[in-house]
Amino acid sequence: MVSNPSIMDFEQRVLETVKSCQERKDPPLVWAMEVSKCIQETGLGLPNLELGQVLVSNLCFSNNNPSLWKFIEQGISSRLLSSLQVLALLTSRVIPNRRCQPEAYRLYLELLSRYAFSFVSTVPDPCKEKIIKSVDDALQLSHAYGVHVSEVGHAAVLFLYSVITSLIDSTLEDWGLQSNSVDKQRSLYGGVGHQDMDMDVKGNTNDKRNEHREQLRRMNGFMAIEVVGKLTENRNAMVLLRLVHLNINRPEKFNGLLQRLQFLEAHKSTSPNLKSASHLLAKVSANVQRALGWEYQLNKHQTIGVLIDIGSCSFASFHNFGAGRAACWVPFDIYMETAMDARQLPATSSVDVLAELTKTLQVINRASWQETFQALWVSAIRLVQRERDPLEGPIPHLDARLCVLLSLTPLAILRVVEEEGEMPSLKGGGASGNTVTSYEHGLEGNRYASRRRGLISSLQVLGQFTGLLVPPASVVIAANNAAAKAAAVISSIKNGSDNFNAVGNGDTSVKAVGSMQHLIVEACIARKLIDTSVYFWPGYVTASPTSPADSLPVHGSPWSTFMDGAPLTGPLKNALIATPVSSLGELEKLYHIALNGSEEERSAAAKILCGASLSRGWNIQEHVVHFAVKLLSPPVPPKFSGPGSHLLAHMSTLHAILLGMSSFDTIHVLSLYGMVPEVAASLMPICEAFGSLVPTSNHKSNTSDETSVYIVFSCAFLFLLRLWKFYRPPYEHCIVEIGATGSALTLEYLLLLHNNRVALHNSSITSSKITNPLDAPSTRPVYIDSFPKLRAWYCQNQACIASTLSGLCSGNPVHQVANKILSMIYLKMTKSGTIPGNPSTTSSGSISGSPVNTGDDGYQRPMLPGWEVLEAIPFVLEAVLTAYAHGRLSSRDLTTGLRDLVDFLPASLAAIISYFSAEVTRGIWKPVPMNGTDWPSPAANLLSIESEIKEILSSAGVHAPICYAGKMFYAGGAAPAMLPLPMAALVSLTITFKLDKNLEYIHGVAGPALENCGSGCPWPTMPIIGALWAQKVRRWHDFIVASCSRSVFKEDQEAIAQLLKSCFASFLRPECISAAPGGVTGLLGNSVSGNVPRAHTTAPGLLYLRSCRTFHNLQYVNNVILGLVIESARESASGWARAASPRLRSSSASLAYAAARVKEVATVGASLLCAAGGIHLVQLLYQETLPTWLLSTREGKLGGGPGGPTSRILEGYAMAYLMVLSGAFTWRIGCAVSGAAPVFSRRARVIGPHMDFLAGALEGNISLGCDMATWKAYVSCFVGLVVSFMPAWIPDVKQSTLRKLANGLRGWHECDLALALLERGGEAAIASVAELFMN
Repeated sequence: MVSNPSIMDFEQRVLETVKSCQERKDPPLVWAMEVSKCIQETGLGLPNLELGQVLVSNLCFSNNNPSLWKFIEQGISSRLLSSLQVLALLTSRVIPNRRCQPEAYRLYLELLSRYAFSFVSTVPDPCKEKIIKSVDDALQLSHAYGVHVSEVGHAAVLFLYSVITSLIDSTLEDWGLQSNSVDKQRSLYGGVGHQDMDMDVKGNTNDKRNEHREQLRRMNGFMAIEVVGKLTENRNAMVLLRLVHLNINRPEKFNGLLQRLQFLEAHKSTSPNLKSASHLLAKVSANVQRALGWEYQLNKHQTIGVLIDIGSCSFASFHNFGAGRAACWVPFDIYMETAMDARQLPATSSVDVLAELTKTLQVINRASWQETFQALWVSAIRLVQRERDPLEGPIPHLDARLCVLLSLTPLAILRVVEEEGEMPSLKGGGASGNTVTSYEHGLEGNRYASRRRGLISSLQVLGQFTGLLVPPASVVIAANNAAAKAAAVISSIKNGSDNFNAVGNGDTSVKAVGSMQHLIVEACIARKLIDTSVYFWPGYVTASPTSPADSLPVHGSPWSTFMDGAPLTGPLKNALIATPVSSLGELEKLYHIALNGSEEERSAAAKILCGASLSRGWNIQEHVVHFAVKLLSPPVPPKFSGPGSHLLAHMSTLHAILLGMSSFDTIHVLSLYGMVPEVAASLMPICEAFGSLVPTSNHKSNTSDETSVYIVFSCAFLFLLRLWKFYRPPYEHCIVEIGATGSALTLEYLLLLHNNRVALHNSSITSSKITNPLDAPSTRPVYIDSFPKLRAWYCQNQACIASTLSGLCSGNPVHQVANKILSMIYLKMTKSGTIPGNPSTTSSGSISGSPVNTGDDGYQRPMLPGWEVLEAIPFVLEAVLTAYAHGRLSSRDLTTGLRDLVDFLPASLAAIISYFSAEVTRGIWKPVPMNGTDWPSPAANLLSIESEIKEILSSAGVHAPICYAGKMFYAGGAAPAMLPLPMAALVSLTITFKLDKNLEYIHGVAGPALENCGSGCPWPTMPIIGALWAQKVRRWHDFIVASCSRSVFKEDQEAIAQLLKSCFASFLRPECISAAPGGVTGLLGNSVSGNVPRAHTTAPGLLYLRSCRTFHNLQYVNNVILGLVIESARESASGWARAASPRLRSSSASLAYAAARVKEVATVGASLLCAAGGIHLVQLLYQETLPTWLLSTREGKLGGGPGGPTSRILEGYAMAYLMVLSGAFTWRIGCAVSGAAPVFSRRARVIGPHMDFLAGALEGNISLGCDMATWKAYVSCFVGLVVSFMPAWIPDVKQSTLRKLANGLRGWHECDLALALLERGGEAAIASVAELFMN
């Protein structure tokens, strides 16, 4: 380290040496030699930063002569000086003084033009650190860009960008123009007006010299623009500009450059200087545009490069080669149909999922917004049309599907459209519009035009799909009224009125025939996506030849009567329940009455809110959902001080709202809006409060429509349990963690989601823009520890599932409650004439004591809090099962006792299901004969049920060698069907329930639990259960058979493989050579009940989507899907190889068809994979399935074959698409946003290690078993797709890994792809890319 005195001595010696050389008029080379001696004698290194500092600070302006500038140039060229440091120092000194030192400015521009890209990064580290600090201090880079500049390459990139913008700004200022750029760096060139006043102080007596300098100043402006053009046309400069554009966290910085260029373009006609420099400015703009629009190109001399080029999802290729556009958009259909599975209540909003999926597919398919929105609408309409012939049963029907089409889809599109409006709009000077958007339009053309214009175009084109637009019978009236509204507006305009609002929703004076398009348009108008000008589209309104009966009567809407102040009684209440609310004002008034009205009014308002408004109020359904959920948590009155809970005052309202929300369609609609966590958080206080109360009356049954403490508690409690799989045994918790629901099985997970939303809302509470009211949950988090009674039951339930019951000592409070319940049950049996043995003493000793009093006085239902009853029920169940097993209790009495227990407290059904499910899993109870004597017999229809199951499976391409139960009944007196005792008791109990709409809250818990428990038992348990239920409810026959057919896949993995193979075959089936449909129709069918004319058929995709969440071995699903995708790639290659002539085989058309086919298969495979296991299964695919496949040797499959090398290349191509699409559907393609941190965190944890694996194999550290052509195709295609479509994934990868990947790609002569990969590595990649070019 050289001391400060030595530096001072060095500075003095340099000044003396330079002065001597100047006096002797030595050439620059001699200057350099003399100064070099000074450096050596002082012990300083090269390049010498101290020398640069001395020259710039002491010589440039005090001794401003050409020889000094020549010496500086000589010093840079001979590496005596650091060009980066010297140019940075000159920039900070010369540009601000350009007016008073035009000669220096001119020389600076010359120097910059020659040496801007002569930076060298191979310098000693101490010197490198000094260069970085000197450049950073001179130009204030860290402050200007908000980054820590720690590498020479990083400093060089920011230096270049700063110089370009500074030269443009200084020229604008010199020409009398003022740009309003938000990132203008005034410290470099501004604030120098005082220098302009005395800029000629030294030479003001020499007029010729002044004239020369003024001319030099004018010319300097043109030269500055010329230098900018020269800098930006350099290929290295283009790379460095892209680094700033792609990786600087302050987008306004690069947008500022674009804004400057647009400002110049806007003013070139008004400024003479700009007009004269127009050719220079055009060159600069073209250079910047070329830098932004650069796309990597794979090596076209290799097959993979050709495939990527022609198989890049462009719509032209799909049109030309018959692949069909449906393949690009099938993820829409698969997601929507998956969301209709009533057994899976999603915890996240379908609006969020659809919005992200829309943006993802638009990018991946390189589609216009019109094509993207059109595909989304068509998929949603198909979802509705598949419900035309529905299966009747306890499942969501048309309402949930219409919700997706008319509410969720418009909301998702609204979110996508609003994002376009939130993009930075930088306006400056006289230029208007978005600078970035203008450049995007220039780069991408009309494909990426305005999203709103694309939406409008898609709605117009939608009218061409006449076959899909026929409304279902239940919405014909709504469709006709929507068309009549448009006709009335048109009629009003023609009659001279311009008051659109004067036309009411109930105005049917003008008759018109409506379609689904009219309902969609009205939904979009309600969200302000479009306006009523769409009514004037040609052919939009079709007048009715006769007055259709399918329209509302002429009298006004009941909501108008309600708004006029009519009371909520009698016919008006019924009319409001049946008529959807039409405005937010009506909804708010109804909510106010539900909170503050009389008890009768509150109950009526709650019923109205949960009526047609909640199920079919599509235009404002998100607001109805918000208010309905909010009504579950009425506010605490200001003066309320107890005792008890304030919820008790709202008992009738809560009863009404809970019953209304418990219907199958309604609870599914709530889940589609992502309200499951909020509903769970709202139900917990209700359960805690009402479950802690002692009933005030002794009802015989609590399953009626009467309001009581027990019924409110039971409705809330069973509703809460429907939101998570409370009855599943521990081993399923572990297995399903790989699946799509994962930790959503637990109540804690739902509360975690709710609390995360609360935290997100509270952190952004100052935001004034809330598009969706569902984005604003309650502002306080909810924890299970705040509800001790609920938490105690929750822990007991988990313990009951995990292990057998522990004994209770006599006198224990739970023992006493259990005895009271047993007394109630057995005294009911006594009243019925049956006297069983005493069940109080069990083999486990859990309940013991004196015999039950069987007198009439004893038949009193115990008045106990609900939580105490639930705590004792497992011990009661153990007692009655033990009594039956020891012959002290008949099966009929056992079923009667269980039913009486459910009648007493409906919430007890949860404890019964949980206990019986756990006992079935443990297998400690002997099977019982279902012979019609002891237990109900399935013999009457079991054979037909089993035959129909076989028919359904066969129609879906599944031929599993299952054991058919019917054989047991006709084999010469063989024993009847058997079920485990808890299973027999559970199914016998459930078939005693009445089919009443008010009891849907019970069926909603019993049905899924019964199916889950039965499908976990050996075959033929589910056919037996189905036969018993089909005997009870004949109209549910088809639904029951379809449900039973799904249980096969828990028994036989080969059946899963057959089903998946059938899914691929049905989707890829060419319609031109087959009578059966292909595409989406082939995969999912036209109807959920099967395709006519066969009654018991189902589409393979529909059967898969209803079954895949129950597959135990999801790793097997991964392997099968990957294998099918690879097999299809081989078949495509074989088809290409079998072309008629070598010329045809070599044509891009044939190869493009093969590539498009592979892309289709990968799209379907990724969609089916995500439907089965979601984020966990995709993670498994990246971490285990694909690496295992690449590491394994498959010589028999890969060698030879008709496809040759092309076959192996297509395999890698297919795998890459499968991986990228699966990841895109799961993790999104963009950068992290608030509220989605867990998704992006998991993405980083998966993508990073996978890239590490690829880099390690490229370096030779990992031995591969696959063919090298497959490996090369996979890596090239995977990296290429990530670079093109998911650049936001790349910063998650370590820089060392990116460099290894880039080195490997360059070794394959894929230099452009290597560069594109490095460019997108985030701020940390700036230095490495820049230094790559500097070296």
